Amino acid sequence: MATYKKRGYKKSIAPASEKKVEVESTTAEVFEKLDTTASRTEEWVSKFQNFILAGVGIIALSVLSYLGYQNYILEPKKIEATSELNQAQYYFELAVNGQDSDSLFRRALNGGEGKYGFLDIIENYGGTPAAKLATYSAGMSYLNLADYVNAIQYLDQFDTDDVMLKALAKGAIGDAFAQIGQPDDAYDYYVDAFESSDNSFSAPKYLFKAGILGASLGKNSAALTYFKRIQSEYPDSAEAKKVEVQIGLLENLK
Repeated sequence: MATYKKRGYKKSIAPASEKKVEVESTTAEVFEKLDTTASRTEEWVSKFQNFILAGVGIIALSVLSYLGYQNYILEPKKIEATSELNQAQYYFELAVNGQDSDSLFRRALNGGEGKYGFLDIIENYGGTPAAKLATYSAGMSYLNLADYVNAIQYLDQFDTDDVMLKALAKGAIGDAFAQIGQPDDAYDYYVDAFESSDNSFSAPKYLFKAGILGASLGKNSAALTYFKRIQSEYPDSAEAKKVEVQIGLLENLK
């Protein structure tokens, strides 16, 4: 059976007075070290206080500058940009819904009645929500004016978290590429458009366009998938009434 030796307890033979001296000595040494460290810290702060104060000043100035920019420059700029955008957007809506559209689209782009157009807003109010929307509207204006290169340029610059606008912008770029004879690019953007949003307005529209263009490019399997998606997922859409014939044609090609 394994055994072990119990360690004997060795009674301290140092007198109590010696222990007290040791404790007091140790305590004094600790305080001496603290005093030395504090002195060194004070010397360091004293030596580099100008740099420290300068650093603190730079941080404070940066914070105040940021707050000042936000409150006194950026916010007023946003408000001013929105005011300018209202007039340009008014011309744009008149063009979409009325007559003499070309003239109104140009006015929306270039301004009128002392107000900026979309192009001015983009140039003068970059970084504001108004400039972002103006970029989209400028692209759509150029598309309606059959200036497809500029339409692609502006719509491609448009960036948004709004899934509907993103889908419409992608689809419009697809339309522009189709018009200038670049069907492969148009097809890719139609696919991007319906993948950007599954809403019942834009998704069936761009699924159908991707299907028609895909079939013309020999992408029959993909086109058939798109048409069947419209049929099953968006049966109440206008496009759903057109896909039955397309599905029949593609299935007969198998």
